Amino acid sequence: MLRPPARGSYFKSARNRRRLTLRFYTWGWKAAGAKDRLRVPDPRVDSHEDGCGCGPAGLGSNPIEGATWSRMEPPDYFGFDNFTEDAGASEYPVCARWKDAPLGSLFHLAHIFLFLGFMGGSGFYGLLYLYAFLALGFFCSSMWAWSDPCTTDAFSWTFALFALCAAQLVHVAYRLRSVTFDKELQDLYAYVFQRLGVSLSHYGKVVTCSEGHIHTLEKDHCFAVEGKTPIDKLSILLSGRIRVTVNGEFLHYIYPFQFLDSPEWDSLRPSEEGLFQVTLRAENCCRYISWRRKKLYLLFAKHRYLAKVFALLVRNDIADKLYSLNDKAVGSGGVRYDLRLPSFCHVQVPEVEDRRVCARVPERRARTQPPHTPT
Repeated sequence: MLRPPARGSYFKSARNRRRLTLRFYTWGWKAAGAKDRLRVPDPRVDSHEDGCGCGPAGLGSNPIEGATWSRMEPPDYFGFDNFTEDAGASEYPVCARWKDAPLGSLFHLAHIFLFLGFMGGSGFYGLLYLYAFLALGFFCSSMWAWSDPCTTDAFSWTFALFALCAAQLVHVAYRLRSVTFDKELQDLYAYVFQRLGVSLSHYGKVVTCSEGHIHTLEKDHCFAVEGKTPIDKLSILLSGRIRVTVNGEFLHYIYPFQFLDSPEWDSLRPSEEGLFQVTLRAENCCRYISWRRKKLYLLFAKHRYLAKVFALLVRNDIADKLYSLNDKAVGSGGVRYDLRLPSFCHVQVPEVEDRRVCARVPERRARTQPPHTPT
């Protein structure tokens, strides 16, 4: 008699236990079949059983079709072990439901939100857009995964990502709320810095460098006096109008959102010192913001991006001032001169003939000849 294997490592596997159970059922069925084959055949019973195929002779009730053996040979108890089980269908029967059907609307909506979220830009508002849509997308994904019992891992990951995006969204909103400026500083950002793509965080560093203090210049008060005021700061006019003169002669005006001392700033190196060569006088009540020279250079050392932005702004402002001078440079014959001409750059002040014209360009006089005496 064939004994079943002893209890050991063989019984630790559920698959082996199922095999052993099926094997015991097979042994019992074989023993019953062998007993029927050894009995004396009865033609009355066997003919009926053979005709219908339902008795032992016909093997119509045999669950394992095609199994034959001899009466004198022992049955092959291990011949029925070669079968394949569909483990996936028996262990996870629920997962076969949605494979043939389309996924839910939450699944598609989540991916639409994720697609829109990854199209966000930079800056505070770009980050708000990005994290808002990512949070919505991961939230829809977690809800879709929650409705399916076979996606526990997917639900855990998507919900964790949703929580992280929501926390980052709150953090960015708090930072955006903390970066608030006065009305004049907001106008300065919109008119000057925002056009160059400067973010609010970088602009906040610029405002912090100036300590956020806005100075007021009353009417007819001087911002700088030629030959006396040192060049130790950089300033931008926020409101009002400044008149620029040299030796009492009018040069040009400075309007809001223009630098007050851009030529002086660009003419000196960081280690050099100098004095204003022009006088800046307020024609009405003016307000401006200033940055100390040393603090601004320290800011440029930490943020090279801001140094490039200020270099571009200062040089563009100098070009605007030169072109405003070019519009007023007129010769004695009414001819308009170009400031880029070398002859204009070397004109001496006493050679100006007509002081009624702003910055009139004098003509070069020929060398004085001895007076002609008639003979």
